[in-house]
Order: sequence, then C-alpha cells, then structure tokens
Amino acid sequence: MSERPADRPADRTEITGPHQSDVYDVWEPAPHRARGVSVALIHGGFWRERYDRHHLAPLARALADDGFHVANLEYARAGMPGGGWPGTGASVLAQLTAVHADPALPERVVAVGHSAGGHLALWVASADRAPWLTGAVALAPAADLGEVDRLGLSDHAARNLIGAAPDDAPDTWADADPARQRLTTPAVIVSGEHDDDVPASVIESYLATRTPDDPIHSAVALGADHFAVIDPQAPAYLLVLAEIEELTLATH
Repeated sequence: MSERPADRPADRTEITGPHQSDVYDVWEPAPHRARGVSVALIHGGFWRERYDRHHLAPLARALADDGFHVANLEYARAGMPGGGWPGTGASVLAQLTAVHADPALPERVVAVGHSAGGHLALWVASADRAPWLTGAVALAPAADLGEVDRLGLSDHAARNLIGAAPDDAPDTWADADPARQRLTTPAVIVSGEHDDDVPASVIESYLATRTPDDPIHSAVALGADHFAVIDPQAPAYLLVLAEIEELTLATH
C-alpha cells in the first residue's frame, strides 16, 4: 500500500513561459521506489480551452506512488494564446522538452496522453520531433484526425483545432495528423472496449496506416470506457501501468 495520501498535492509546479498554459505539476515517487523514468502526462478534452490538466491529477499521483516521476503538463489549446494548429503541437513539444531538461527529473521521458492528449503523444512520437523521447503511451487517442473529422466527434473538434476544413488547409491537416506521418519513437495504444467518445474506428484507422516495422502495438482494456483508462481506481489502470512498464523496459 502507498504511504502517501491519495489526494496529496503536487510536490512542485514549474512555470515554463509567459502564458497560463506554460506550466506543469510534478509528483515525485518515494526514493526507495523510484524507477528513474519521468512520465509526462498530456491531458485530453478535444484540444479545447475549458479542459485542463487537473483532471489527470489522480493518475499522476497513482503513477508517482508506483515509482515514476510524473509531470502533468498544461499546453495551449484552441482559443488560447498560442493555441490552435500548429501552436498546440508546438506548445506540447516545448513542455516535453522542458521536462526532459528539468534537472530534478530523470532524463528518460515517456509521454502518456489521453484522448486529444493521446493524439498529441503520437504526434510528438512521429517525424523525429523528439529523438530523446523514450516512448509514448496513447490512451484512447484521437489518433487519426481524418477519421475524427469524418465522425464529427465532439462537435467537429478537429476542425476547431485546425481552424479550417481539410480541403481548405490540406498541408496543416497533414502536419497535425500522426496517421499521415512516420512513427519514429516506440509507442503503445491502450483503448477501452466500450469507448463511445473516441470510437474504435479512430484507432483502427490509425493502425491501418502503420507498417509491420513500426514500433507500435495496441491493447484493449476489457469493460473499460473512455475515462476508465485514466482512472487509477479502475481495473484498466493495471493494464496502463503494465504497458508503461513494458515500454520503459524494452527501451532501456
């Protein structure tokens, strides 16, 4: 059992720039349990301003109790200064770079993103954007922007992010869509069996764009919905934890 209360606050908060989105919270593991790996959490919310990092705090605490240094990232979303595309991607990459450079955190960094954050984790893991990144774990990710748009998910959230329809800004859509890019960092997708927010077709469409040589595999949390994969009290947490552990061991 953990020696720390389940609702313990972050050990520190780092300000990385002038905007309210330039911040991340850090939870540290007990020294005798530390694994020497930093987990950088990228929250979801379909890239919209009203959803922020705080709903991932329970997951951050749980992962810290299980031995990881955890940085819970904020980033610029659509409608915020620096948000939209390409600003949202650049914001996440800058935050991950700051975590990697943080002298109090292990240099080995795994990006763990949920929903829209899962899309961003896969995006960062593509096209050699972060060659120092150990790996990416995408939880219920909005992985294929074309499929997200085709389904009109969350009131056309993908168009809200890009600021245009695919035919009106094809180059911007291509830059934002990891399904149209080469995966260059080992990655894992964990999805819930009963996810109505990001349907299975979104992940299936992304996986269909991968080659047999791509460093990726996927797992399904049985009985889980969209949010069970970020709930440390749900059975799906054990699968998420195991996939993070396996990824860090495989890339050590």
